[in-house]
Amino acid sequence: MLKLRQLAVLSTAILLLNSAFLVFKAPVPSPLKKPVKLFNGKDLTGWKVNGTEKWYVENGELICESGPDKKYGYLTTDKFYKNFDISLQFKQEANGNSGVFFRSTVDGTKVSGWQVEVAPPNHDTGGIYESYGRNWLVQIPDEKEGFLKMGEWNTLRIRAVGDNVKTYLNGNQMVDFTDAKIGAGEGSIALQIHDGGGIKVRWKNITIEEL
Repeated sequence: MLKLRQLAVLSTAILLLNSAFLVFKAPVPSPLKKPVKLFNGKDLTGWKVNGTEKWYVENGELICESGPDKKYGYLTTDKFYKNFDISLQFKQEANGNSGVFFRSTVDGTKVSGWQVEVAPPNHDTGGIYESYGRNWLVQIPDEKEGFLKMGEWNTLRIRAVGDNVKTYLNGNQMVDFTDAKIGAGEGSIALQIHDGGGIKVRWKNITIEEL
């Protein structure tokens, strides 16, 4: 009888040790990535100016403005972003023809990639355009054009995961688009100044979460 009890105690001890070993060896989940600021509110650290148009910081805001050449201009992140959720605010002054490019590269002032449009009223803000390629991929229907507040602060959100892109303007979904070519793309986040002159847009609170 004693031997049976001893065996039972020994078996229980072995099971407890095995359980403790498994708990000790269990992988620790990686911490979730948190949104980070792409714009520090002070200078253009982390960004590169492409072209001769104006990019500067004023009162904690990032400003893009047409220069004397009235050409295209781009401000690109030093880092490439593949899958992400980015949120930013913009306010258009004068002509607000601009945009937010993603998975894009710039050579001089020639851009390759995809743009989420930022434009004056009734010109498809939140839509997706492919520069030097298929042009408009998704334009905005008339019933959604009223979500833009010209001359006021607007919040634009872009979520790109694999071959799917969703855009939101002031909390309203504008686009839900799936495309294999976009899915294969690689590149930076970029802000744009359109050519033609007379453009001025303010940006702030630019944050991104990598997915």
